[in-house]
Amino acid sequence: MLRDGPMIDAHRVTLAAEDDFDGWRKAARGLAEAGVPAAAVTWQVAGRAADLFAGPDTAQPPPEGPSFAVPRAFVDLAKAAICHRDPERFALLYALLLKLRSNRQVMEDRADSLVDRVEKMAKEVRRDAHKMHAFVRFREVGDDDGARFVAWFEPDNHIVRREAGFFVRRFANMRWTIMTPELTISWDGKTLTEGPGATRQDAPDGDPVEETWKTYYASIFNPARVKVKAMTKEMPKKYWKNMPETALIGGLLAGAQAREAAMIKASASMPSGSNSEAVWQEVRDQAAHCTRCDLYKCATQTVFGEGPLSARILFVGEQPGDQEDIAGRPFVGPAGELFDAALEAAGIERSATYVTNAVKHFKFVLRGKRRIHQKPDTGEIEACRWWIEQERALIRPPLTVALGATAARSLFGKIMAVGKNRGIPHQLGDGGEAWITVHPSYLLRLPDADARRTERARFVEDLKRINARSEALQG
Repeated sequence: MLRDGPMIDAHRVTLAAEDDFDGWRKAARGLAEAGVPAAAVTWQVAGRAADLFAGPDTAQPPPEGPSFAVPRAFVDLAKAAICHRDPERFALLYALLLKLRSNRQVMEDRADSLVDRVEKMAKEVRRDAHKMHAFVRFREVGDDDGARFVAWFEPDNHIVRREAGFFVRRFANMRWTIMTPELTISWDGKTLTEGPGATRQDAPDGDPVEETWKTYYASIFNPARVKVKAMTKEMPKKYWKNMPETALIGGLLAGAQAREAAMIKASASMPSGSNSEAVWQEVRDQAAHCTRCDLYKCATQTVFGEGPLSARILFVGEQPGDQEDIAGRPFVGPAGELFDAALEAAGIERSATYVTNAVKHFKFVLRGKRRIHQKPDTGEIEACRWWIEQERALIRPPLTVALGATAARSLFGKIMAVGKNRGIPHQLGDGGEAWITVHPSYLLRLPDADARRTERARFVEDLKRINARSEALQG
């Protein structure tokens, strides 16, 4: 023993696996009750080289009877952080547990460096789990019992057991195996089993289903919404080799960029001439065959925007209604009649504006022979943003007006509450100016006559302010 140094009663705890939360909790509880300081404990995992300077396994058994309680937030945090790849995670969690014994409010102290470090580890684990959910790709192989689906994945942390339940729930009726370098898990429809880690060469390369998937992916790929830096941040290239669709992205982006450049060049050369009209007509013709979402399957036709390409105001509604779907033109039903009257009252000529919708196909449910309007969902709005952006790129309106929440969601790419954001200018991502007001159909739905008159007057006042602002921008 070194007499001139500190005397430390060394303890060693060996856990069954890298993600052995139950083993860690049992050992940590016993050590904490025995008053063992964090610096005196060495944590290791079975099968790993032991610390030469640590003593024998001396984990204290949990005490009999009630023990000290910890906040649920700590338990949830520890369950995530213990799956991190950092070899110090066990010691850090034990140190945090000891802190909790003396200060139960420590979890609320975001300035505490220990809490901050453990929180960051837990966040990385959750992010890694999200990647696993999103980027695992199964390939079909055959065995003696029929079809089995096999995937290869390389997690950054020890998350495979933690996330096994997600895949069991999602693919409950499918026989599957997920191979990783550390662990292999398999599901036969009834039982989840574990096996040793594997290599990439052990996993299959592809199957016939991939060609169908690639065709589908190419049809729904929306290059107008792709931000390459954001995409590679969310989907790092280390995962690309396991995903069949990523081989298509380069070509899809290049093709889209070439088409966009040609359209912009043609439009910019003669913004008010026949070339610009021809480009708009080409975009309209492409939209007529749009299959970016499933709404095209039941709608009569695509209802594209209409109006002069020199319009100083571009109005965006929600989607076509029953009559618009039949006529193939926006705002020709009851809401359109109210809209026309309000425009006239505000001194705006509809023929001088461009009018379109956030979603180009009619979404409805049948009730007898009637087709009842259904609000578009987020996926349908996102799928159709490509067309709105083409229209705005060609027209370049000084001012764009969102009629209702769906239109606002389409223009801004996020929820914009109409009541909160109504009647004031907002800047769009491309630098353009936008205003938000209600959709005319909202006025039709009001049950009270007085409320309808009041809200219609407010709508007209909004349009008057929008008209004055557009004239000022024209300057």
